[in-house]
Amino acid sequence: MKPLIEKLTLAENNSFVARTYRTPLFEVPWHQHIEYELILFTEGEGKSFIGNYIGEFQTDDVFLLGSNLPHTFQKAQSNLITSAVVVQFKEDFWGPAFLLLPECRDIYRLLQLSAGGLKIRSECRERLAPLIRELEYLTGFSRIIRLCECLELIAQREEYEILSTQEIKEQDIKSKERLDAIFHFTHQNFHAPIQLTDVAKLVNMSVPAFCSYFRRSTKKTYVGYLNEIRIGHACKLLKDTHQHVAAICYESGFSTLANFNNRFLIVTGTTPSQYRKKFSMAADSNSAVQQINRTTSIA
Repeated sequence: MKPLIEKLTLAENNSFVARTYRTPLFEVPWHQHIEYELILFTEGEGKSFIGNYIGEFQTDDVFLLGSNLPHTFQKAQSNLITSAVVVQFKEDFWGPAFLLLPECRDIYRLLQLSAGGLKIRSECRERLAPLIRELEYLTGFSRIIRLCECLELIAQREEYEILSTQEIKEQDIKSKERLDAIFHFTHQNFHAPIQLTDVAKLVNMSVPAFCSYFRRSTKKTYVGYLNEIRIGHACKLLKDTHQHVAAICYESGFSTLANFNNRFLIVTGTTPSQYRKKFSMAADSNSAVQQINRTTSIA
């Protein structure tokens, strides 16, 4: 599978990209580009792969990714609609000396930190969402002002998590092909038994070489990564369905209930039953609040 070398074209009279990408245009393989990327998810959920970080993404999440930071976002299910507002800009799009101005010191530091990828948290994320959405439709100098406002908000509030510890470097095409093939194969087949020999053969490596390569590239073992994918799927089923825990166990790719319970506890810090109960109580609480609001409104 060939990697996508992403080069988003600029519209006439625009110095940076701000555009919504929706399934099937959203789906891209493991890739990197020289542009910085500010991304707001507007639909969907799944796994985020950023440098050597593997985690979750969901609707309303915001990420800031540095230049040449390899990444991909894989949706939770193949038929799930996923979309995001993607903002891409080069470090010097506003001129070679702009970031050297003393007033830009905080933004310059922020862009340096984004080399590891930032996931924006708390109130900052909520305040950013409408600003990023508007960026797609603004014209003229207002676009540049709004982008600066977004970056300044992130820099000042510092409500973010640095995700990857991987050294940023140009990845060769062969390495991109391997990782993308591994991610794609795992997401398509995690519900079935997967042997290390299967994945190693996929990328034409011996099992020891594959295990060493994957750990070096992601700072995780492949088995640990596979279990995270499976547990993530199980969490979604526990929240969104009434299936029995045993059925969810097997549908998520685990062969025994005991192993499922043990792995679930390791990854989430709770048991499947407790996890479901927690979300069930939250849903009941939200329903009660909505009922009170409706009653108050009628009165």
